[in-house]
Amino acid sequence: MTETAGTPPEPDRPAAAPEPGPGEGAHPADDTPRTSAPAPAPALAGETAEAPAPDAAGAPAPDTASPGAPDAPAPDGGAGAGAGAGATAAPAATSGATATAATAVPEKDGLPHHKRHWVRRLAAGAAVVVLAAAGAGWYFYNKLDGNITTDTDAAAELRAWDKERPTQAPVALNALNILLIGSDTRAGGNKKYGRDEGTQRSDTTILLHLAADRKSATGVSLPRDLMVDIPSCTKADGTRTRKMFAQFNWAFEMGGTACTIRTVEKLTGIRVDHHMVVDFEGFKHMVDAVDGVDVCLKEPIDDKDAHLKLAAGPQTLNGEQALGYVRARKSIGGGSDTERMDRQQQFLGSLVNKMQSNGVLLNPTKLYPVLDAATKSLTTDPGLASLRDLYDLASSMRNVPSERVQFLTVPRQPYRYDRNRDELVRSQAEKLFRQLREDAPVSVAPPKSPDKQGESGDVSAIDSPGGGTAEPGTEDGRKPDASGTPTPVPTPTFTGTSAAADLCG
Repeated sequence: MTETAGTPPEPDRPAAAPEPGPGEGAHPADDTPRTSAPAPAPALAGETAEAPAPDAAGAPAPDTASPGAPDAPAPDGGAGAGAGAGATAAPAATSGATATAATAVPEKDGLPHHKRHWVRRLAAGAAVVVLAAAGAGWYFYNKLDGNITTDTDAAAELRAWDKERPTQAPVALNALNILLIGSDTRAGGNKKYGRDEGTQRSDTTILLHLAADRKSATGVSLPRDLMVDIPSCTKADGTRTRKMFAQFNWAFEMGGTACTIRTVEKLTGIRVDHHMVVDFEGFKHMVDAVDGVDVCLKEPIDDKDAHLKLAAGPQTLNGEQALGYVRARKSIGGGSDTERMDRQQQFLGSLVNKMQSNGVLLNPTKLYPVLDAATKSLTTDPGLASLRDLYDLASSMRNVPSERVQFLTVPRQPYRYDRNRDELVRSQAEKLFRQLREDAPVSVAPPKSPDKQGESGDVSAIDSPGGGTAEPGTEDGRKPDASGTPTPVPTPTFTGTSAAADLCG
Protein backbone atom coordinates (compact mmCIF):
# COMPACT_ATOMS: atom_id res chain seq x y z
CA MET A 1 0.00 0.00 0.00
CA THR A 2 1.39 3.37 -0.95
CA GLU A 3 0.90 6.46 1.29
CA THR A 4 -0.22 9.68 -0.33
CA ALA A 5 -0.09 13.25 0.93
CA GLY A 6 -3.68 13.04 2.20
CA THR A 7 -3.28 9.80 4.12
CA PRO A 8 -4.28 10.29 7.76
CA PRO A 9 -1.72 9.39 10.45
CA GLU A 10 -2.07 6.72 13.02
CA PRO A 11 -4.92 7.17 15.50
CA ASP A 12 -2.45 6.98 18.40
CA ARG A 13 -0.58 10.14 17.25
CA PRO A 14 -3.02 13.01 17.99
CA ALA A 15 -0.34 15.71 17.92
CA ALA A 16 0.16 15.26 14.19
CA ALA A 17 -3.50 14.79 13.22
CA PRO A 18 -4.56 17.36 10.57
CA GLU A 19 -7.94 19.10 10.41
CA PRO A 20 -10.25 17.70 7.70
CA GLY A 21 -9.66 19.56 4.45
CA PRO A 22 -12.45 20.93 2.27
CA GLY A 23 -14.40 18.09 0.78
CA GLU A 24 -13.24 15.58 3.37
CA GLY A 25 -15.84 14.16 5.68
CA ALA A 26 -15.28 13.22 9.27
CA HIS A 27 -14.09 9.65 9.73
CA PRO A 28 -16.61 7.42 11.51
CA ALA A 29 -15.76 6.58 15.06
CA ASP A 30 -14.16 3.19 15.68
CA ASP A 31 -16.41 1.13 17.91
CA THR A 32 -13.77 -1.57 18.46
CA PRO A 33 -12.24 -1.44 21.95
CA ARG A 34 -8.58 -0.32 21.92
CA THR A 35 -5.70 -2.30 23.47
CA SER A 36 -2.46 -0.98 24.86
CA ALA A 37 -0.58 -1.97 21.72
CA PRO A 38 -0.11 0.70 19.02
CA ALA A 39 -1.90 0.27 15.71
CA PRO A 40 0.24 -0.95 12.80
CA ALA A 41 1.79 1.93 10.84
CA PRO A 42 1.01 2.20 7.13
CA ALA A 43 3.87 1.26 4.82
CA LEU A 44 5.88 3.98 3.12
CA ALA A 45 6.46 3.98 -0.62
CA GLY A 46 8.64 1.05 -1.69
CA GLU A 47 8.32 -0.85 1.58
CA THR A 48 6.40 -3.95 2.49
CA ALA A 49 3.99 -3.72 5.32
CA GLU A 50 5.39 -5.31 8.47
CA ALA A 51 3.51 -7.50 10.89
CA PRO A 52 2.25 -5.74 13.95
CA ALA A 53 4.62 -5.47 16.89
CA PRO A 54 4.02 -7.80 19.83
CA ASP A 55 1.79 -6.59 22.66
CA ALA A 56 3.76 -4.70 25.27
CA ALA A 57 2.26 -6.85 27.99
CA GLY A 58 3.18 -10.18 26.31
CA ALA A 59 6.72 -9.59 24.95
CA PRO A 60 9.07 -6.65 25.38
CA ALA A 61 10.12 -4.61 22.36
CA PRO A 62 13.71 -5.10 21.07
CA ASP A 63 16.39 -2.87 22.64
CA THR A 64 17.50 -1.39 19.33
CA ALA A 65 15.20 -0.26 16.58
CA SER A 66 15.82 -2.25 13.43
CA PRO A 67 16.04 -0.42 10.13
CA GLY A 68 13.63 -2.97 8.73
CA ALA A 69 11.04 -2.15 11.34
CA PRO A 70 10.93 1.60 11.67
CA ASP A 71 7.49 1.70 13.24
CA ALA A 72 8.22 -0.60 16.17
CA PRO A 73 7.41 0.92 19.54
CA ALA A 74 10.19 2.65 21.44
CA PRO A 75 11.58 1.05 24.63
CA ASP A 76 9.60 3.46 26.82
CA GLY A 77 6.31 2.22 25.50
CA GLY A 78 5.77 4.83 22.76
CA ALA A 79 7.14 8.03 24.26
CA GLY A 80 9.91 8.11 21.69
CA ALA A 81 7.79 7.32 18.68
CA GLY A 82 8.44 9.63 15.77
CA ALA A 83 12.22 9.55 16.09
CA GLY A 84 12.40 6.78 13.51
CA ALA A 85 11.96 7.00 9.78
CA GLY A 86 8.27 6.13 10.01
CA ALA A 87 7.60 9.34 11.91
CA THR A 88 7.94 11.38 8.75
CA ALA A 89 4.45 10.35 7.64
CA ALA A 90 2.73 12.69 10.09
CA PRO A 91 4.38 15.92 8.87
CA ALA A 92 3.62 14.92 5.31
CA ALA A 93 -0.07 14.58 6.09
CA THR A 94 -0.12 17.97 7.80
CA SER A 95 1.46 19.66 4.82
CA GLY A 96 -1.13 18.14 2.53
CA ALA A 97 -4.01 19.42 4.65
CA THR A 98 -2.52 22.89 4.79
CA ALA A 99 -2.13 23.05 1.05
CA THR A 100 -5.76 22.04 0.53
CA ALA A 101 -7.04 24.65 2.98
CA ALA A 102 -4.94 27.38 1.36
CA THR A 103 -6.49 26.60 -2.00
CA ALA A 104 -10.09 26.97 -0.60
CA VAL A 105 -9.51 30.21 1.39
CA PRO A 106 -7.23 32.42 -0.68
CA GLU A 107 -8.26 35.75 0.99
CA LYS A 108 -7.01 36.64 4.43
CA ASP A 109 -10.50 37.88 5.51
CA GLY A 110 -12.03 34.46 4.77
CA LEU A 111 -14.07 35.50 1.69
CA PRO A 112 -13.33 35.08 -2.01
CA HIS A 113 -12.77 38.29 -3.94
CA HIS A 114 -16.19 38.36 -5.66
CA LYS A 115 -18.01 37.88 -2.36
CA ARG A 116 -16.08 40.67 -0.72
CA HIS A 117 -17.19 42.96 -3.57
CA TRP A 118 -20.90 42.30 -2.84
CA VAL A 119 -20.40 42.73 0.91
CA ARG A 120 -18.96 46.19 0.28
CA ARG A 121 -21.97 47.10 -1.91
CA LEU A 122 -24.46 45.90 0.72
CA ALA A 123 -22.67 47.84 3.47
CA ALA A 124 -22.70 51.00 1.35
CA GLY A 125 -26.42 50.58 0.60
CA ALA A 126 -27.23 50.05 4.28
CA ALA A 127 -25.32 53.20 5.18
CA VAL A 128 -27.34 55.21 2.65
CA VAL A 129 -30.63 53.86 4.06
CA VAL A 130 -29.59 54.66 7.63
CA LEU A 131 -28.58 58.20 6.70
CA ALA A 132 -31.81 58.75 4.77
CA ALA A 133 -33.90 57.44 7.69
CA ALA A 134 -31.99 59.64 10.12
CA GLY A 135 -32.54 62.67 7.87
CA ALA A 136 -36.27 61.95 7.55
CA GLY A 137 -36.58 61.40 11.29
CA TRP A 138 -34.84 64.69 12.00
CA TYR A 139 -37.13 66.48 9.53
CA PHE A 140 -40.35 65.09 11.06
CA TYR A 141 -39.12 65.72 14.60
CA ASN A 142 -38.38 69.36 13.83
CA LYS A 143 -41.69 69.71 11.99
CA LEU A 144 -43.68 68.49 15.00
CA ASP A 145 -41.51 70.44 17.40
CA GLY A 146 -42.13 73.62 15.42
CA ASN A 147 -45.91 73.11 15.47
CA ILE A 148 -46.14 73.72 19.22
CA THR A 149 -46.89 77.23 20.49
CA THR A 150 -45.17 78.09 23.76
CA ASP A 151 -47.18 80.19 26.21
CA THR A 152 -44.37 82.46 27.42
CA ASP A 153 -46.77 85.18 28.65
CA ALA A 154 -48.47 82.79 31.04
CA ALA A 155 -45.10 81.49 32.26
CA ALA A 156 -43.94 85.03 33.04
CA GLU A 157 -47.17 85.88 34.88
CA LEU A 158 -46.97 82.72 36.99
CA ARG A 159 -43.34 83.44 37.91
CA ALA A 160 -44.35 86.90 39.12
CA TRP A 161 -46.93 85.37 41.48
CA ASP A 162 -44.97 82.27 42.44
CA LYS A 163 -44.84 83.14 46.17
CA GLU A 164 -48.61 82.98 46.50
CA ARG A 165 -48.97 79.68 44.61
CA PRO A 166 -49.41 76.40 46.54
CA THR A 167 -46.45 74.06 46.90
CA GLN A 168 -46.46 70.37 46.06
CA ALA A 169 -46.93 68.03 49.02
CA PRO A 170 -43.78 65.96 49.79
CA VAL A 171 -45.71 62.71 49.23
CA ALA A 172 -46.75 63.86 45.76
CA LEU A 173 -43.50 65.21 44.35
CA ASN A 174 -43.50 62.81 41.38
CA ALA A 175 -47.20 63.28 40.62
CA LEU A 176 -48.23 65.64 37.82
CA ASN A 177 -51.18 68.05 37.68
CA ILE A 178 -51.98 69.28 34.16
CA LEU A 179 -54.70 71.79 33.40
CA LEU A 180 -56.42 71.00 30.07
CA ILE A 181 -58.28 73.96 28.59
CA GLY A 182 -60.56 73.77 25.57
CA SER A 183 -60.65 77.20 23.98
CA ASP A 184 -63.71 78.36 22.04
CA THR A 185 -61.83 81.10 20.19
CA ARG A 186 -63.18 81.84 16.70
CA ALA A 187 -59.88 83.10 15.36
CA GLY A 188 -58.04 81.47 12.45
CA GLY A 189 -59.47 78.14 11.31
CA ASN A 190 -62.26 78.34 13.92
CA LYS A 191 -64.13 81.20 12.18
CA LYS A 192 -66.82 78.89 10.84
CA TYR A 193 -67.98 78.16 14.42
CA GLY A 194 -68.96 81.77 15.07
CA ARG A 195 -67.95 85.41 14.78
CA ASP A 196 -64.48 86.34 16.00
CA GLU A 197 -65.00 89.06 18.64
CA GLY A 198 -61.36 89.06 19.71
CA THR A 199 -62.06 87.15 22.91
CA GLN A 200 -61.79 83.54 24.01
CA ARG A 201 -63.50 81.55 26.71
CA SER A 202 -62.74 78.22 28.34
CA ASP A 203 -65.34 75.96 26.80
CA THR A 204 -63.99 72.99 28.80
CA THR A 205 -61.52 72.89 31.71
CA ILE A 206 -60.23 69.65 33.22
CA LEU A 207 -57.64 69.24 35.96
CA LEU A 208 -55.79 66.01 35.11
CA HIS A 209 -53.92 64.34 37.97
CA LEU A 210 -51.33 61.70 37.04
CA ALA A 211 -50.36 59.58 40.05
CA ALA A 212 -46.69 59.43 40.99
CA ASP A 213 -46.55 55.70 40.17
CA ARG A 214 -48.33 56.36 36.84
CA LYS A 215 -50.87 53.64 37.62
CA SER A 216 -53.88 55.95 37.60
CA ALA A 217 -55.08 59.17 35.99
CA THR A 218 -57.98 61.27 37.31
CA GLY A 219 -59.59 64.08 35.31
CA VAL A 220 -61.77 66.54 37.25
CA SER A 221 -64.11 68.78 35.23
CA LEU A 222 -64.57 72.35 36.47
CA PRO A 223 -67.95 73.79 35.36
CA ARG A 224 -67.73 76.99 33.36
CA ASP A 225 -70.58 78.50 35.47
CA LEU A 226 -69.03 77.62 38.85
CA MET A 227 -68.87 80.69 41.11
CA VAL A 228 -65.27 81.21 42.27
CA ASP A 229 -62.82 83.82 43.56
CA ILE A 230 -60.79 85.20 40.63
CA PRO A 231 -57.58 87.05 41.56
CA SER A 232 -56.32 90.27 39.99
CA CYS A 233 -54.80 89.30 36.63
CA THR A 234 -52.93 90.93 33.77
CA LYS A 235 -55.04 91.45 30.64
CA ALA A 236 -53.82 91.14 27.07
CA ASP A 237 -53.46 94.94 26.80
CA GLY A 238 -51.23 95.08 29.87
CA THR A 239 -53.83 96.47 32.29
CA ARG A 240 -54.92 94.57 35.37
CA THR A 241 -58.33 93.28 36.42
CA ARG A 242 -59.68 93.63 39.93
CA LYS A 243 -60.29 90.72 42.26
CA MET A 244 -63.83 89.44 41.89
CA PHE A 245 -66.25 86.66 42.75
CA ALA A 246 -67.62 85.53 39.39
CA GLN A 247 -68.26 82.53 37.19
CA PHE A 248 -65.17 80.45 36.45
CA ASN A 249 -64.82 80.96 32.68
CA TRP A 250 -64.43 84.71 33.16
CA ALA A 251 -60.87 84.04 34.36
CA PHE A 252 -59.82 82.75 30.94
CA GLU A 253 -61.76 85.40 29.03
CA MET A 254 -60.22 88.32 30.95
CA GLY A 255 -56.79 87.10 32.02
CA GLY A 256 -56.03 84.10 29.83
CA THR A 257 -54.26 80.92 30.88
CA ALA A 258 -52.26 82.30 33.79
CA CYS A 259 -55.38 83.78 35.39
CA THR A 260 -57.22 80.47 34.96
CA ILE A 261 -54.35 78.54 36.57
CA ARG A 262 -54.18 80.92 39.54
CA THR A 263 -57.96 80.65 39.97
CA VAL A 264 -57.81 76.83 39.96
CA GLU A 265 -54.93 76.80 42.44
CA LYS A 266 -56.80 79.18 44.77
CA LEU A 267 -59.94 77.03 44.52
CA THR A 268 -58.28 73.62 45.04
CA GLY A 269 -54.97 74.23 46.82
CA ILE A 270 -53.36 72.05 44.13
CA ARG A 271 -50.19 73.20 42.34
CA VAL A 272 -50.64 73.12 38.55
CA ASP A 273 -47.43 71.78 36.99
CA HIS A 274 -48.30 72.13 33.29
CA HIS A 275 -51.09 73.34 31.06
CA MET A 276 -52.35 72.71 27.54
CA VAL A 277 -54.78 74.78 25.53
CA VAL A 278 -56.48 73.04 22.58
CA ASP A 279 -58.83 74.76 20.15
CA PHE A 280 -61.60 73.33 17.96
CA GLU A 281 -59.37 72.49 15.01
CA GLY A 282 -56.86 70.63 17.15
CA PHE A 283 -59.59 68.53 18.76
CA LYS A 284 -61.08 67.58 15.39
CA HIS A 285 -57.76 66.56 13.88
CA MET A 286 -56.87 64.40 16.87
CA VAL A 287 -60.13 62.46 16.54
CA ASP A 288 -59.57 61.96 12.81
CA ALA A 289 -55.98 60.86 13.45
CA VAL A 290 -57.23 57.84 15.45
CA ASP A 291 -59.84 57.01 12.77
CA GLY A 292 -62.79 58.19 14.84
CA VAL A 293 -64.05 57.57 18.37
CA ASP A 294 -66.90 55.27 19.42
CA VAL A 295 -69.90 56.55 21.38
CA CYS A 296 -73.33 55.18 22.20
CA LEU A 297 -76.41 57.39 21.86
CA LYS A 298 -79.53 56.70 23.91
CA GLU A 299 -81.62 58.70 21.45
CA PRO A 300 -81.12 60.27 18.02
CA ILE A 301 -79.59 63.75 17.73
CA ASP A 302 -80.60 66.47 15.29
CA ASP A 303 -78.89 69.73 16.27
CA LYS A 304 -78.61 72.38 13.56
CA ASP A 305 -76.47 74.69 15.72
CA ALA A 306 -73.95 71.91 16.32
CA HIS A 307 -74.23 70.68 12.70
CA LEU A 308 -74.96 67.23 14.10
CA LYS A 309 -77.44 64.59 12.98
CA LEU A 310 -76.95 61.07 14.36
CA ALA A 311 -79.09 57.96 14.87
CA ALA A 312 -79.48 56.25 18.23
CA GLY A 313 -77.17 53.39 19.21
CA PRO A 314 -73.44 52.77 18.72
CA GLN A 315 -71.71 55.33 16.50
CA THR A 316 -68.16 56.07 15.38
CA LEU A 317 -67.74 59.83 15.20
CA ASN A 318 -65.28 61.63 12.97
CA GLY A 319 -63.63 64.87 14.05
CA GLU A 320 -66.40 67.25 12.97
CA GLN A 321 -69.13 65.06 14.48
CA ALA A 322 -67.17 64.63 17.70
CA LEU A 323 -66.77 68.38 18.10
CA GLY A 324 -70.52 68.90 17.73
CA TYR A 325 -71.21 66.04 20.13
CA VAL A 326 -69.09 67.37 23.02
CA ARG A 327 -70.26 70.98 22.53
CA ALA A 328 -74.00 70.46 22.00
CA ARG A 329 -76.24 71.87 24.74
CA LYS A 330 -79.62 72.78 23.29
CA SER A 331 -80.61 69.49 21.69
CA ILE A 332 -79.09 67.10 24.25
CA GLY A 333 -79.79 67.22 27.95
CA GLY A 334 -82.14 70.22 27.79
CA GLY A 335 -79.33 72.78 27.77
CA SER A 336 -77.77 71.41 30.96
CA ASP A 337 -74.05 71.99 31.34
CA THR A 338 -74.00 69.03 33.74
CA GLU A 339 -75.11 66.61 31.04
CA ARG A 340 -72.63 68.12 28.59
CA MET A 341 -69.71 67.59 30.98
CA ASP A 342 -70.78 63.97 31.51
CA ARG A 343 -70.78 63.55 27.74
CA GLN A 344 -67.33 65.10 27.44
CA GLN A 345 -65.94 62.79 30.11
CA GLN A 346 -67.38 59.70 28.44
CA PHE A 347 -65.97 60.81 25.12
CA LEU A 348 -62.49 61.40 26.54
CA GLY A 349 -62.60 57.97 28.18
CA SER A 350 -63.51 56.44 24.83
CA LEU A 351 -60.69 58.38 23.13
CA VAL A 352 -58.14 57.11 25.66
CA ASN A 353 -59.44 53.57 25.28
CA LYS A 354 -59.18 53.84 21.47
CA MET A 355 -55.58 55.01 21.67
CA GLN A 356 -54.61 52.21 24.05
CA SER A 357 -56.50 49.39 22.33
CA ASN A 358 -55.15 50.35 18.90
CA GLY A 359 -51.61 50.52 20.21
CA VAL A 360 -51.26 54.17 19.21
CA LEU A 361 -49.04 55.00 22.19
CA LEU A 362 -46.75 52.05 21.41
CA ASN A 363 -46.54 52.49 17.65
CA PRO A 364 -44.55 55.49 16.34
CA THR A 365 -46.22 55.14 12.92
CA LYS A 366 -49.67 55.55 14.48
CA LEU A 367 -48.55 58.05 17.09
CA TYR A 368 -47.03 60.49 14.57
CA PRO A 369 -50.34 61.66 12.99
CA VAL A 370 -51.86 62.07 16.46
CA LEU A 371 -48.94 64.20 17.61
CA ASP A 372 -49.01 66.12 14.33
CA ALA A 373 -52.69 66.92 14.78
CA ALA A 374 -52.26 67.82 18.44
CA THR A 375 -49.21 70.01 18.04
CA LYS A 376 -50.71 72.09 15.21
CA SER A 377 -53.34 73.56 17.53
CA LEU A 378 -51.65 73.16 20.90
CA THR A 379 -50.38 75.88 23.23
CA THR A 380 -48.39 74.71 26.25
CA ASP A 381 -46.16 75.94 29.02
CA PRO A 382 -42.38 75.79 28.31
CA GLY A 383 -42.12 72.52 30.23
CA LEU A 384 -44.23 70.72 27.59
CA ALA A 385 -43.26 72.78 24.56
CA SER A 386 -41.11 70.14 22.86
CA LEU A 387 -42.02 66.94 21.09
CA ARG A 388 -39.76 65.02 23.45
CA ASP A 389 -41.69 66.32 26.46
CA LEU A 390 -45.05 65.42 24.93
CA TYR A 391 -43.82 61.97 23.87
CA ASP A 392 -42.47 61.25 27.35
CA LEU A 393 -45.81 62.33 28.83
CA ALA A 394 -47.78 60.08 26.46
CA SER A 395 -45.40 57.18 27.07
CA SER A 396 -45.75 57.51 30.84
CA MET A 397 -49.52 56.94 30.48
CA ARG A 398 -49.45 53.99 28.13
CA ASN A 399 -49.44 51.40 30.95
CA VAL A 400 -52.29 52.96 32.94
CA PRO A 401 -55.16 50.41 33.00
CA SER A 402 -58.27 51.77 31.30
CA GLU A 403 -60.35 51.22 34.45
CA ARG A 404 -57.94 53.52 36.31
CA VAL A 405 -58.35 56.36 33.78
CA GLN A 406 -61.20 58.14 35.60
CA PHE A 407 -63.30 61.24 34.99
CA LEU A 408 -65.58 63.12 37.35
CA THR A 409 -66.98 66.59 37.97
CA VAL A 410 -66.09 68.58 41.05
CA PRO A 411 -68.92 68.20 43.62
CA ARG A 412 -71.22 71.20 43.31
CA GLN A 413 -74.82 72.34 43.67
CA PRO A 414 -76.97 75.21 42.33
CA TYR A 415 -75.73 78.59 43.49
CA ARG A 416 -78.01 79.88 46.22
CA TYR A 417 -78.47 83.33 44.62
CA ASP A 418 -78.74 82.24 40.98
CA ARG A 419 -79.83 78.74 40.08
CA ASN A 420 -78.28 79.14 36.63
CA ARG A 421 -74.85 79.14 38.32
CA ASP A 422 -73.08 76.53 40.47
CA GLU A 423 -71.22 76.54 43.76
CA LEU A 424 -69.03 73.90 45.43
CA VAL A 425 -70.34 71.41 47.93
CA ARG A 426 -67.48 72.36 50.23
CA SER A 427 -67.14 69.25 52.40
CA GLN A 428 -67.13 66.84 49.45
CA ALA A 429 -65.03 69.04 47.19
CA GLU A 430 -62.37 69.51 49.87
CA LYS A 431 -62.23 65.73 50.35
CA LEU A 432 -61.53 65.31 46.63
CA PHE A 433 -58.94 68.09 46.54
CA ARG A 434 -57.14 66.65 49.58
CA GLN A 435 -56.87 63.23 47.95
CA LEU A 436 -55.34 64.76 44.83
CA ARG A 437 -52.98 67.04 46.78
CA GLU A 438 -51.62 64.03 48.67
CA ASP A 439 -51.62 61.73 45.62
CA ALA A 440 -54.07 59.46 47.45
CA PRO A 441 -56.46 57.14 45.57
CA VAL A 442 -59.85 58.25 44.29
CA SER A 443 -62.59 55.95 43.00
CA VAL A 444 -65.52 56.66 40.71
CA ALA A 445 -68.87 54.93 40.27
CA PRO A 446 -71.85 55.40 37.93
CA PRO A 447 -74.32 58.16 38.84
CA LYS A 448 -77.07 57.50 41.32
CA SER A 449 -80.62 57.03 40.20
CA PRO A 450 -82.43 60.32 39.44
CA ASP A 451 -84.58 60.16 42.60
CA LYS A 452 -81.43 60.14 44.79
CA GLN A 453 -79.61 62.97 43.05
CA GLY A 454 -79.73 66.63 43.91
CA GLU A 455 -82.45 68.64 42.31
CA SER A 456 -80.04 69.93 39.66
CA GLY A 457 -78.69 66.48 38.92
CA ASP A 458 -75.31 67.54 40.29
CA VAL A 459 -72.41 65.14 40.55
CA SER A 460 -71.33 64.60 44.14
CA ALA A 461 -69.44 62.22 46.36
CA ILE A 462 -71.23 58.98 47.19
CA ASP A 463 -69.21 58.12 50.25
CA SER A 464 -69.99 57.79 53.92
CA PRO A 465 -69.62 60.26 56.81
CA GLY A 466 -66.41 58.41 57.64
CA GLY A 467 -64.95 59.36 54.29
CA GLY A 468 -65.04 55.93 52.69
CA THR A 469 -66.96 53.90 50.17
CA ALA A 470 -70.08 52.22 51.48
CA GLU A 471 -69.62 48.46 51.79
CA PRO A 472 -72.20 45.67 51.83
CA GLY A 473 -73.52 44.94 55.32
CA THR A 474 -72.86 48.42 56.70
CA GLU A 475 -75.32 51.28 56.92
CA ASP A 476 -72.92 54.19 57.03
CA GLY A 477 -70.06 52.89 54.92
CA ARG A 478 -67.81 52.21 57.91
CA LYS A 479 -66.36 48.76 58.57
CA PRO A 480 -66.33 47.50 62.18
CA ASP A 481 -63.08 46.12 63.56
CA ALA A 482 -62.61 43.26 66.04
CA SER A 483 -63.62 45.43 69.02
CA GLY A 484 -66.76 46.66 67.29
CA THR A 485 -65.36 50.17 66.69
CA PRO A 486 -66.04 51.46 63.14
CA THR A 487 -62.90 51.93 61.01
CA PRO A 488 -63.13 54.38 58.09
CA VAL A 489 -62.62 52.92 54.63
CA PRO A 490 -59.78 55.01 53.13
CA THR A 491 -60.80 55.60 49.51
CA PRO A 492 -63.63 58.09 48.86
CA THR A 493 -65.80 57.40 45.84
CA PHE A 494 -67.39 60.00 43.57
CA THR A 495 -69.83 59.68 40.72
CA GLY A 496 -68.05 59.56 37.39
CA THR A 497 -66.88 57.23 34.67
CA SER A 498 -63.74 55.47 33.43
CA ALA A 499 -62.23 54.59 30.07
CA ALA A 500 -63.31 50.98 30.65
CA ALA A 501 -67.02 51.84 30.99
CA ASP A 502 -69.46 50.09 28.66
CA LEU A 503 -70.85 52.92 26.56
CA CYS A 504 -74.07 51.07 25.74
CA GLY A 505 -74.38 49.36 29.14
